[in-house]
Amino acid sequence: MQYDESSVFLVRETLLTVLKIASPILLAGMSIGLLVSLFQSVTSIQDQTLTFVPKIAIMLIVAALLLPWVSIQLVEFAQSRLTLF
Repeated sequence: MQYDESSVFLVRETLLTVLKIASPILLAGMSIGLLVSLFQSVTSIQDQTLTFVPKIAIMLIVAALLLPWVSIQLVEFAQSRLTLF
């Protein structure tokens, strides 16, 4: 099967941009999840909302704080894609 090199490059760059944008938010959620589960194991509290609410709150805060950086990354990606054509 033959693939067009430019389309493979476009998909690769798109996935790398998505990973670059999503990774700080996901890392914040994973870190808080680890801390909350450590807290739950120490205190023997096994409430499901205790893990869900802090993760969502921290991920929203991180996303809001990184919004200017995310928009810059998306604009740069769009500009680089538009200059190719």
